[in-house]
Amino acid sequence: MSQQTFEKILDLLKQHQARYRVVEHTAAGKSEEVAKIRATEIGQGAKALVCTLKGNGIKQNVLAILPADQQADLSKIAAAFGANKASLSSPAEVATLTDCVFGAIPPFSFNEQLVLIVDPMLGERYAELAFNAGTLERSIILNSADYFRITQPKQVGFIRTVD
Repeated sequence: MSQQTFEKILDLLKQHQARYRVVEHTAAGKSEEVAKIRATEIGQGAKALVCTLKGNGIKQNVLAILPADQQADLSKIAAAFGANKASLSSPAEVATLTDCVFGAIPPFSFNEQLVLIVDPMLGERYAELAFNAGTLERSIILNSADYFRITQPKQVGFIRTVD
């Protein structure tokens, strides 16, 4: 299941002559753990959330990408699409839409029903992004500018701010 996603990402990166490297590692459940294994900062991690937006005549699935050291404000995602509410999708929906298990979802959408959005902060702090590439045992560390050039995501500010 996830090996196919890994291969799709590698093909895409090679096709666009992206600067990246693959890191093989043991599976880690938390962003902090995998950052240590990758020798990257937690904030370099591209955390992927699959969200379901509803209301106001809208039913949309969104792949929302943000730095792993930040929290998402789902109401900001809903507002960006004119929906009344956004919620995290169920594990079954995540598997169907991404062909990946939770935690292994890369910051790429290969499903036309899954709109890719990225918080701009993701590309502002680090020259490279790190993410699980379809499996919990493989990561890709990718040049940030190459990521934005290749994916051309809709940029939406949705990081939760602390008052």
